[in-house]
Amino acid sequence: MLRRRLAGLPWLYRALIVGGVVGAAWSLWPLPAGDLTYRAVHDALLFILVPGALAVAHGRNLGWNVDRAALRNTLLLALFVLPFYLVGSSLPSIRAYYPMWHTSTALADFLPHAAQQLLVVVAAETYYRGLLCVGVREIGRKSALISPILYAFHHVGKPPIEILLSAPTDVLFGLVDYESDSILPSIVAHGGGLILLDWLVLHPPLFPPDRVAAALQWLPIPL
Repeated sequence: MLRRRLAGLPWLYRALIVGGVVGAAWSLWPLPAGDLTYRAVHDALLFILVPGALAVAHGRNLGWNVDRAALRNTLLLALFVLPFYLVGSSLPSIRAYYPMWHTSTALADFLPHAAQQLLVVVAAETYYRGLLCVGVREIGRKSALISPILYAFHHVGKPPIEILLSAPTDVLFGLVDYESDSILPSIVAHGGGLILLDWLVLHPPLFPPDRVAAALQWLPIPL
């Protein structure tokens, strides 16, 4: 019954309905604290398998493309967000929160951690920027405005500055991926940035935390 009803809807509505159900399932599915492996499998099932199956069944593209434009935009976006991760790694609230899952500077510990962290990011980008942006690119650039509120909601519980930046980041990543017709830019910028952030937080801060916090004290949030 549900399948027949969905089949009668335009692709945009099918993508949004499935996206809404997946987003709700992600929020309601309890996750054991501190288990990155469970989180990676959980996110891959919801954010990669379900949108991927939907896209394949309907002959749709979720941004799994790599070409010259995608590579160029990947480099530009990565360079743009790099300073945010470098400075952010010195903020007290960020250093208190990250790494989200236990790891250490020992490569035998950090590399598997980074690989699973990357899988979590690939899953997130497949959902937010793939299904809910590039996947519905026929509506134009406004596809980048579909998920910012949901993306920010899924950041609740993280440091305030991250919540503040989550919606604008979602729009930026969405626009770059839209122009690239690929989610590679956001995967590299997001995944590489988080892995770098974890590595930096495990080491002494690059910049004095008190000076960074003082420079950003104009923000109406605790740092």
